[in-house]
Order: sequence, then structure tokens, then C-alpha cells
Amino acid sequence: MPSMSSWFSRFLFLAPFLGVLAACSHAPVEPPSETTGSRAAHLALTMVGKPYRYGGTTPAGFDCSGLVQYSYALAGVELPHGTDELRRMTRPISRKHLQRGDLLFFTQNGRKSSHVALYIGDGRFVHAPSSGKKVYVAGFDDSYWRRHFSEARRPDSD
Repeated sequence: MPSMSSWFSRFLFLAPFLGVLAACSHAPVEPPSETTGSRAAHLALTMVGKPYRYGGTTPAGFDCSGLVQYSYALAGVELPHGTDELRRMTRPISRKHLQRGDLLFFTQNGRKSSHVALYIGDGRFVHAPSSGKKVYVAGFDDSYWRRHFSEARRPDSD
């Protein structure tokens, strides 16, 4: 068993190192600033698995624009329901400048920009697809979505 003086000398040797480590572990870390769009995208992701419901705007059931409207409302921004109204209330952006929370519009059944999703990054988006399905994450790696993409737009909240 080490003597008390041996233990004390070891402590004195290690004390400066322990102090530096303790100071580093308690240094305040500023979280990265989060945009409204990023918050909306995060909130939309929490709805994955919720059912699709035509005209739906709540977790009991969403249509595509209802998911966008709900997610942005929880993030503090009121957006309209309906793809045409969302297009009127947002500004166009280039696909190469996409940010989390941007709106992605798709042409379906011959109707331009008739479907909307929230971009979550890395070429992926969350959306409420159609009757009988649930909110899920898809991406541009899927040829269907890549082929039907029509435009990206951003709410003026960011």
C-alpha cells in the first residue's frame, strides 16, 4: 500500500493535468445557430410514420402541404395549406443552394408542382406521399422523385 506522502506527490504531479482537463470539459459550447427551416425539417422528421390523409394538417393524418404547414407552424412560421398557395408564398431557389427546410415541389399526374416535401439535407426529403401510405423519407437517389422534381422554393422566414 503506498504511503500518504507517495500518494500526495503523485497527486501534485497530476493536479495541473487534471485541472486542464476539468476546464476543457466544462467550457461552454455554443450550439450552431438553427434556421427556422432547419427546425421545421426536424419537426417534420418527428412525424415519420404518421398516416396520409387528404386535407390532413395534424399528426392524425397529413397530406403533403399539411405536413409542411404543420411543421413550419411549430417552428413559428405560418404558411398556407395547398401547393399553389405555398408556391405563391415562397421564393424560388436553385437546387444547388438547398438548405434544410426548403420546399421541394414535384409534378405528379400531369399537374406542375402538385406535390411538396421538406428538404432535410444530403439529397433527402420528408413528405406525406399519397393515400394508403405514411409520412416517410425519400431522396433524389430514387429515379421517380428525381424525374418528377420541378422546383425548390424557400419561405421568407430564413
